[in-house]
Amino acid sequence: MKLTSYSNFSLRVLMVAAARRPALTTIGDVAGAFDISKAHLTRCVHQLGLWGYIETIRGNGGGFRLARDAETISVGEVIRHTEEGFDVVECFDMKATTCPLVARCRLRPALLRATEVFLNALDGFSLADITANGDDLLDRLALEPPPATCERARAVA
Repeated sequence: MKLTSYSNFSLRVLMVAAARRPALTTIGDVAGAFDISKAHLTRCVHQLGLWGYIETIRGNGGGFRLARDAETISVGEVIRHTEEGFDVVECFDMKATTCPLVARCRLRPALLRATEVFLNALDGFSLADITANGDDLLDRLALEPPPATCERARAVA
């Protein structure tokens, strides 16, 4: 199974926002760090905001940041939002299938189960889990870490 660029870019936006929390991040920051089009990221950021994952601040000095704790955002949840479907073979869509074996095929249930297992496995990972090395990620991307706060300093100590 291959995820779309939209899912990939959306996860990258969330990862940077989680690593930089509580600081604001801009689309330009993410675009430059990953060499991705700002237009693609604008669509991702807008939709992530509508879904309640990030809050956006408009205007000069604006940007976006996580709207929820990273521990409460599962990777599987994000993927379910960003992917239009998980029809890995045409027979997943019973209305559109042309396969004459669909009524007796044992491949279809196996693939349906594999897709379910895939998504359930991703449900086991939170955004916090995949950004636990946030400072390393930001360093690799040449992005500034968030300013040290009392809460962040206590977590590191």
